[in-house]
Amino acid sequence: MIHLFIKCIAWIFILVGTLFICQAQQTVQGTVTDKKKQPLLGANVFIEGTYDGAVTDDKGHFSFTTDQQGTVILQISYLTHETLKLTIVIPISTPLTIILKQQVNVLDAVVISAGQMEAGDKSRVSVLKPLDIVTTAGSAGNIIAALQTLPGTQPVGEDGRLFVRGGEADETQTYVDGLRVAQPYGANVANTPTRGRFSPFLFQGISFSTGGYSVEFGDALSGILQLNTQDDVAQKKTEFSFMTVGAGVGHTQKWGNRSVTLNTSYINLAPYQWMVPQNINWNRPVQSGAGEAVYREKIGQGTLKTYVAFDTSTLDLNQEQAGTSNTTRVGLANRNLYANSTFKTPFGAGWNFQGGLSVGYSQNRLSLQLYGIQDQERAFHSKFKLQKKMGNGWKTFIGAEYFHTRFVEDFAYYSANLNQALPFTNNNWALFNEWDWAISNRLAVKAGGRWTYNVLTSSNTIRPRISMAWKCANNHQISAAYGIFDQLPAATYLKFSQQLTQQQATHYLMNYQYTIGKKLLRFEAYHKQYDHLIQFDGNTPAYGSTYAQDGYGYARGIDVFWRDGSSVKNLEYWISYTYIDSKRKYKNYAEEVTPSFVANQSWSVVTKYWIDKLKSQVGFTWNYNLGRPYNNPNSNQFMSERTPANSNLSFNWAYLLGPQKILYFSASNILGTRNVFGYEYTSTPNTSGVYNRREITQTADRFFFVGFFWTLSTDKKDNQLKNL
Repeated sequence: MIHLFIKCIAWIFILVGTLFICQAQQTVQGTVTDKKKQPLLGANVFIEGTYDGAVTDDKGHFSFTTDQQGTVILQISYLTHETLKLTIVIPISTPLTIILKQQVNVLDAVVISAGQMEAGDKSRVSVLKPLDIVTTAGSAGNIIAALQTLPGTQPVGEDGRLFVRGGEADETQTYVDGLRVAQPYGANVANTPTRGRFSPFLFQGISFSTGGYSVEFGDALSGILQLNTQDDVAQKKTEFSFMTVGAGVGHTQKWGNRSVTLNTSYINLAPYQWMVPQNINWNRPVQSGAGEAVYREKIGQGTLKTYVAFDTSTLDLNQEQAGTSNTTRVGLANRNLYANSTFKTPFGAGWNFQGGLSVGYSQNRLSLQLYGIQDQERAFHSKFKLQKKMGNGWKTFIGAEYFHTRFVEDFAYYSANLNQALPFTNNNWALFNEWDWAISNRLAVKAGGRWTYNVLTSSNTIRPRISMAWKCANNHQISAAYGIFDQLPAATYLKFSQQLTQQQATHYLMNYQYTIGKKLLRFEAYHKQYDHLIQFDGNTPAYGSTYAQDGYGYARGIDVFWRDGSSVKNLEYWISYTYIDSKRKYKNYAEEVTPSFVANQSWSVVTKYWIDKLKSQVGFTWNYNLGRPYNNPNSNQFMSERTPANSNLSFNWAYLLGPQKILYFSASNILGTRNVFGYEYTSTPNTSGVYNRREITQTADRFFFVGFFWTLSTDKKDNQLKNL
């Protein structure tokens, strides 16, 4: 009887407790959809700080019970949508209707691409891959030569530098890890092409902008080339290079969270010139030595990188004089040093810091028969930038930078024992701020401004820039950009006159891009208006000349790029086409005409094919451009004549002797096409009243290169194919 009584009492307590719990628990239910009212399957819905929650079904519905009361925070998350935190009061009277916004940083989000061409493993809008920069036939490992196969660049065979959309070469600035390089090219004499100074294998990404670039970059009228060194390396390795023109060795050492890469090379063209005669009368062919080093270290969540590059070169030749059999002896010696150090780290609530400084020194000694010229330039650049992601598609950055340049040219007349120094010093300060708003996955806007103060000219400028992109359909997007850009005149003018101020270019761009898999199609139309360009009297800039900034001009055109890496197995190729209409009234031009470095139309075709049976990669590059204008003093019209069209077909072949040994061969202009880049006229007419001339042609009908490359690495698989 007692046992029965105890059981009854227990059942009564259980029943009462159950009724109490059921009365205390509340049901939370509702539906989760996207902005188009489409249900989201698998969304996670729970009360923050508890285990109470549920996952939505195929109709977006969820339901769960909780003993929470009063005000709580309900968190709803879904893989490709922004997490939502919703404040609710329990009990709820009606089911919840929850709408999630799609994240704007998923892989199919729109990316502003007007004026921008990327090459890097982390880029989502890559025109070229890292390997393409240095495996292009005819580039011979020269980053600049590979970029000249892209639309928007002008082929200037006797110079070798980057000319972008109707701009001179000095209108495009080069940056390494966000810091400017004052002297990005090797030294050269008139009518002999130069190369970029930097070894390609130290860089993991390249961004080449032909207009409409970010407010972060200033003092460039036409283009920006950004080179980013590797953040980390995978393993220890040593690389040897044996070439017909020289030799090189590189070593990478990694320990813990630190690594260092060293690279050095020696080039001597004398043996090659002896075997394959050139179109140059050499006294002493080019000799050069170069070295580079990159140090990397992880410090907490941040990364410290230091980059140092040094090179020296000499040459001595006899240059022909127009209209005579006489020659002028020209000697050139160059030394160049560049170093930078950067640090980047996250901090605080979603902030990122990036800062650094760079120094550069360059010395050129030019020796002629009657006089000598020595140029020295010292440059310093410091910059910091703060970035912040703000949620809801917003992000921003703000930064400041300082530039210092000291330039001195010493001019010596040997016969008169006369020396003249032409120095100038310039300091620039700049502030910049930019805002990005990804309104949706299909629409994004970027706007900002840049303030610059120039000490030399005591001038202030504030320049706006804006760009936007609209993803009109899957794989299709349209971008547009507008901006005003300033740049101080080159040292060629500032050494004679420090009263000059900034030149100006206004950019308008419209871009269409189609991407699917390994295929990319890109059209870009642009218009660029120049103002305040330099004008001077006389044939060349000189001391005592009159300088003004009343020059003006324009450049407009269409660039087309098509890349295909999937239609044919093992074959990758791209095709570039550029049309440009450009005129200027500047320098000593009597009227507005097309400058001598502009070809109205140009084409490039680059192919690379892997032959598995032969363990070989072969490639062809074909460049073709219409003739460029030149001034014939025997004509009554200024800059009215054009050179013949130029073409160049190049070939390369990389053969894998083993996993880490490569035999490499390349040949440029294999058809032996005689390309004429322009003409040089005498300063006075002959007895018949005619100005005689000589052709400016390529330095060699063909150039052959043979190299053996050997890598020793920890995994015994790495090789230098990516560097060739």
